[in-house]
Amino acid sequence: MSDDRLIVALDVSNAVAGFELAEKLGDSVGFYKIGLGMLTGGGLGLANELIQDHGKRVFLDMKLFDIGATVEAAVRGLAKFDLDFLTVHGDPHVVRAAMEGASGSGMKILAVTILTSLDRADLDASLIQSGDIPDLVVTRAGRAFDAGADGVIASPREAALIRALPEAAGKLIVTPGVRPQGAALGDQKRVATPAQAIADGADHIVVGRPIWQAQDPAAAARAVLSELP
Repeated sequence: MSDDRLIVALDVSNAVAGFELAEKLGDSVGFYKIGLGMLTGGGLGLANELIQDHGKRVFLDMKLFDIGATVEAAVRGLAKFDLDFLTVHGDPHVVRAAMEGASGSGMKILAVTILTSLDRADLDASLIQSGDIPDLVVTRAGRAFDAGADGVIASPREAALIRALPEAAGKLIVTPGVRPQGAALGDQKRVATPAQAIADGADHIVVGRPIWQAQDPAAAARAVLSELP
């Protein structure tokens, strides 16, 4: 039985490579993330195959952002795929529209606070208001929860702060930017180990390169799971 606190990011080039990786991981992993990079490479088809034919759970990481009517229509269409999680940007109007589009389905809407690959210099370049990133993340998370989000995506560095919010009761925290002991950081700037992320309040951790770049991906996944409390 797999531990679904671990979500493996299938950040590979296309659905064929994604399915081959899922086959290598076998029963050691039950939950996968499929992102925007695979959308034109058969990502939705892979999601459907993993769900319908192999009983896996799938998190579709689209980070949708648009006017409300467009977000609502897109989410309503994606809800037909029996996905577990879908990401949208955490702006309240986007979250409200996504929740409307997902109504009647079991799909959970997760709001993106601030991408884990960004630091303060990146935010300055994007004209984002001044302030420490943890404070901005917590504020955005609270507003997303108030707008109805089922959960948030946030760096493990901010998981404990978000979990402490009264609005976070019963909500999900999913953390990318998780790196096992000794792993390279890659493009992530705000990271933590699997055990630390869970201890700080995360419900699920997302791990990509340390698993899919490993010579034995299943063994790498089991190693990550062995770190969880």
